[in-house]
Amino acid sequence: MEDRLLILEDGSVWKGKGFGSDNFQIGELVFNTSMTGYQEILTDNSYCGQIILMTYPLIGNYGVNRDDWESIEPAAFGFVVKDLAEHYSNWRADESLDEFCRKENIPGICQVDTRALTRRIREHGTMKATLAPADANVEEVVKQLNEADLLHDQVKRVSSAKLYSVPNRGPKVVLMDFGAKLGIVRELSSRGCDIVVVPYDTDWKTIMNFRPDGIMLTNGPGNPEDLPESIETIRHLLGQVPIFGICLGHQLLALACGAKTFKLKFGHRGGNHPVVDLSDGHVEITSQNHGYAVDKDSLEGTGLVMTHEALNDKSCEGIAHTEYPAFSLQFHPEATAGPNDSRKMFDRFMALMQDKKEAK
Repeated sequence: MEDRLLILEDGSVWKGKGFGSDNFQIGELVFNTSMTGYQEILTDNSYCGQIILMTYPLIGNYGVNRDDWESIEPAAFGFVVKDLAEHYSNWRADESLDEFCRKENIPGICQVDTRALTRRIREHGTMKATLAPADANVEEVVKQLNEADLLHDQVKRVSSAKLYSVPNRGPKVVLMDFGAKLGIVRELSSRGCDIVVVPYDTDWKTIMNFRPDGIMLTNGPGNPEDLPESIETIRHLLGQVPIFGICLGHQLLALACGAKTFKLKFGHRGGNHPVVDLSDGHVEITSQNHGYAVDKDSLEGTGLVMTHEALNDKSCEGIAHTEYPAFSLQFHPEATAGPNDSRKMFDRFMALMQDKKEAK
């Protein structure tokens, strides 16, 4: 492996060894605290425009397989690890992590102090960064980093270009694709849902023409305020059919109801985040990946109530509408990768659709 640099906008330079491709791009450096699940993390389209730093030191030891992808085309801008396993061992594996990153055009760097990097992000917040060859002009790269703007079109980049169906005989669910993880599709399909996936900018009349029993607002990358048309679409859909939002979908539902969102200092990314269900005090360990959050102080007067709260920082992790059959979660109930504590929330969505159908 050749020498490679990770350069941050604050001018700090981290030397290591390169792997994967040399498709160097400027992205937002974020850290993920998961111990496993690097394949699902790298293929999660919510990381579009971001360089992922893994806090767990040993990555790649079980390789990459064909089944655990969360998108067809990964959109991450880079991968940072301490120790890269050059030799993997798992009966399901098809290729090494290095081979995967080369094939999917994702640049990586290893043999860097990921603990020190994580502490820097926790202290200063997420920063723009890029990977670069060992002979790069560091001063010029730092200047480019400070002058660069982060992306505002991530959802457009990763959303489905055309609508398509995942047929079944159960309730019809229109899935608004903001960068959907395939785990969400799997959970709905396992419950017999007849799914129609539509691009993020599909208008509400087109959605209602499918006569859906429910609407799924998926996860996705970026700032929810960059999607005013989608927010307006959700506003029109409220009250017509049950709505279930996840991650970015949670934030968009909140904005559609008049609440506000804000950017977290370094976000929540990992498979070990404790969340309390405020209805009964039950604590669940959740999978999370988000840099923005709903301002819980802005919920008053919106018709929304907070249903879940993060134990680490007391931020809003779930909301429900008091009048309409609509609710959302900031965390990922489909997990992939992560604990399965919250998959029951898909059953709640199924129950809402059944109740709506019986009430007709």
